[in-house]
Amino acid sequence: MPAAKMNKTKSKPVKKRKSKLIARGVSKVKKSVRAQAKRKDVVTDNLVSLQSFILEEERRYPSATGELSWIISAISLAAKIIAFKVRHVRLQGVIGQEGATNVQGEAQIRMDVISNEVIMRVLGSRSSIAVLGSEEDHEPTILRKGSEGGKYCVLFDPLDGSSNLDTAVGVGTIFTVLKNDPNIPGAMETVCQRGAEQIAAGYVLYGSSTVFMLTTGHGTHMFELDTSVGSFLLVKRDLQIPAANKVYSVNEANLEGFPKGYRDYVAWTHRNNYSSRYIGSMVADVHRTLVNGGVFLYPPTKKHPSGKLRLLYEANPMSFLIEQAGGKSTTGSQRTMNVVPKQLHERTPLVMGSPDEVDHVMRIAHGVKR
Repeated sequence: MPAAKMNKTKSKPVKKRKSKLIARGVSKVKKSVRAQAKRKDVVTDNLVSLQSFILEEERRYPSATGELSWIISAISLAAKIIAFKVRHVRLQGVIGQEGATNVQGEAQIRMDVISNEVIMRVLGSRSSIAVLGSEEDHEPTILRKGSEGGKYCVLFDPLDGSSNLDTAVGVGTIFTVLKNDPNIPGAMETVCQRGAEQIAAGYVLYGSSTVFMLTTGHGTHMFELDTSVGSFLLVKRDLQIPAANKVYSVNEANLEGFPKGYRDYVAWTHRNNYSSRYIGSMVADVHRTLVNGGVFLYPPTKKHPSGKLRLLYEANPMSFLIEQAGGKSTTGSQRTMNVVPKQLHERTPLVMGSPDEVDHVMRIAHGVKR
């Protein structure tokens, strides 16, 4: 056989081996991509800013004007300012009480007043906001009428858990956005809407990092503040609360004042090896429950028979986030977001968290035996 022919014959197995190796490599890459695509917890767009995400959400609504995006953007600006203040409360001398009480009869912390002012100033310039309502104010504030472009109402707790600032415990801002009905003249009547009518809701947790949780009715999404670029970046899209986790969060110091059904539930958790986790800051407690699963509850007590948490700007926005993440929220007698409020500072009992754990609470609290 000629030499040229011999060389040509020997080269065929080498080419085949190379082709097989390339094919295997391509196949592995394809399998890896498919595997990652199936994993819902993998964030492939972790450089999406909060503003970019909101604009992406707007595409769901062809008639969107961008006004809601401006409101969320303004809240994120306020959150950055408050986050800086919280990290430097002692250095800036803004720790401790203000010396006055709010409408709830609670002593105002200096950072309550500062946070409230920051949010009011940031949102006050947004031309689409008709009404602002805060935990720190007696009445909702009318900024402009519907005929003047006021399309939305924003309600908020400027700094939940502020009494914990002295000990560097996580605190937070809670907010909700509602539509303004131009046919309702009174601010109080305008904001007294069921939680089911919320347009957007969220909270900001000022802790070891600054976390911004948001829902516009299409899932619950988590953003974290990157201080190096000054932007909230998406770290978890469509967060889902675990269906169950043997963790409960309640202030057991109030146990003797709970209705019997709730006392029975706490006793049941002790017998069934549950863990207790309670910080005393609603945003921190709910955030842990949302991420890890479990149940957060604030039952009625002898001291607060109607509950202690505020329905409109604490319970409702948190319930919106929890439900959009696959959880449940109830007052003990009905779905939290179905309650028709009568006033801005109305209080409510609350049980929220993993669906299976909320069911356990309700089953035992109502005396239902398996």
